Amino acid sequence: MLTVTVKDKEFEISIPASEIDIAVQKIADRINMDYVDKNPIFLVILNGSFMFAADLVRKVRVPCEVSFVKYTSYEGTKSTGNLKDLIGLNEEVRGRHLIIVEDIVDTGLTLDKIMEKLQDFKPADIRLACFCFKPEAFEKSFKIDYLGMEIPNDFIVGYGLDYDGYGRNLPDIYKILES
Repeated sequence: MLTVTVKDKEFEISIPASEIDIAVQKIADRINMDYVDKNPIFLVILNGSFMFAADLVRKVRVPCEVSFVKYTSYEGTKSTGNLKDLIGLNEEVRGRHLIIVEDIVDTGLTLDKIMEKLQDFKPADIRLACFCFKPEAFEKSFKIDYLGMEIPNDFIVGYGLDYDGYGRNLPDIYKILES
């Protein structure tokens, strides 16, 4: 589908599923090289990252664990700037290698707060695997260690990303069409 309607908004295809798969494989290949004999914990940020995390972890060949944390700062198509800790971390992470799995980084405010909180648990290190990055919107300075692709500062849906909870199930990524 070249265009889709999600709720009351129109979207056009931006990143096809085939390109998504190639980008995920490249990230997995780098993690497989970097984490030999390290047993990392993938800390998946819900809800948006579930599809990326599932695809990524299936391609990772090193022993690892997967855990889920749910944070949110979005309402509709805009970030509220307020971070809400909805579901916490249950695993012991002291001295462990953490890989945060995030669907998208735009302003970076949410991830900056998450990484700050995680430092309190004294992990061996924290790295970030992110599928989409919006450099035009980025307001922080942390490093994205494993990046799928840079994208323009458009509102997008699909591949786990949503508009008011809808559109996550789309296998491709679509950008909003402004009227």
